[in-house]
Amino acid sequence: MTNLNLGTSGPPETVLPEVEKQIADRLVAALATEEVDDRREAVSSIVADYPRYLDGWARLGELGRHPIERYAAFRVGYHRGLDTLRQNGWRGSGYVRWEHPTNRGFLRALHGLHLAAVEIGEHDEAERTAIFLQQLDPSWPPSELA
Repeated sequence: MTNLNLGTSGPPETVLPEVEKQIADRLVAALATEEVDDRREAVSSIVADYPRYLDGWARLGELGRHPIERYAAFRVGYHRGLDTLRQNGWRGSGYVRWEHPTNRGFLRALHGLHLAAVEIGEHDEAERTAIFLQQLDPSWPPSELA
């Protein structure tokens, strides 16, 4: 199913499909795990079982112990996200807005990649990702991340 809006009020907008409820519920439970090492292990297990689950990659990046570990997880989530966007009608331009909860895994991974790029001194990538976030959602950053 393609979730692409070709309205006349600007660029097309892509809304990614929902993930299966059991996967999302499993992530919620994993993120509620009290001990951070156990939380990271639980999220890693989800990503291993569902390697296309964008929010899983983004959350794994957030739980990374080292800048390069965070960078790697966010980068995988970002590239998996580009593939998912293309599979859902995105053609390299148009909006992918935070207001749609199903887009948040990709945007969270892209934002994390931006922060990790800043942290490791990848200035070109940090600049590109900041611009890309603004192009995808001109109201970026959402209040939850600001």
